[in-house]
Amino acid sequence: SFKQMMHYIVNAFGAACKRLFTCPAQNAPHNFPHGTYTVREVIRLKKDAWKPYVLFIGLTEGVGALSGWLTREGVKASANVPKSPLTPPAAVFPVVWASLFALLGIGAARVYDTPPSPERSRALRLFAVQLAVNFVWSPLYFEQRAYGFAFLWLCLLWLLILLMTLSFRRVDRTAALLQLPYLIWTAFAGYLNLTTWLLNR
Repeated sequence: SFKQMMHYIVNAFGAACKRLFTCPAQNAPHNFPHGTYTVREVIRLKKDAWKPYVLFIGLTEGVGALSGWLTREGVKASANVPKSPLTPPAAVFPVVWASLFALLGIGAARVYDTPPSPERSRALRLFAVQLAVNFVWSPLYFEQRAYGFAFLWLCLLWLLILLMTLSFRRVDRTAALLQLPYLIWTAFAGYLNLTTWLLNR
């Protein structure tokens, strides 16, 4: 009958609208509760997606800034220490490290934003460990002038960065690729550290 046909059309239209304006749980971020969400709810929930990026970038940049502040006098005093001829101008180092710390923070945030897993937990632990090791290197090199030990410490840091990058890759490929400049620069820093040690033995 006409009444039944209209009832069918209304129900079909309602089902189509519901499908169009909802987000299945499997397509929602991992920290969304189970269920479906309206467009407005998805937008509201996704507003919090930037928070891990602010947290991790702030953490990495803060660690770098604190390390730089604590060793500022040592950095000035090291200006006259014999170094490799390939040593960049002093102004280059803060810019490079700030950029690398930003990439590190973005990578860590991407890993954090994936569903919980043993691989994710291991990657974040390695992130925290290498960040702590990174923080210690500057006092060893600039304040203590323990160039030999600082070089060995930098080798440890490079190994940890490599392990972290491989762990990132198991969780988020982009997060791992973002760490390649960090790996390359740390290797170059190792060369500079080694040359300084050999020139000042």
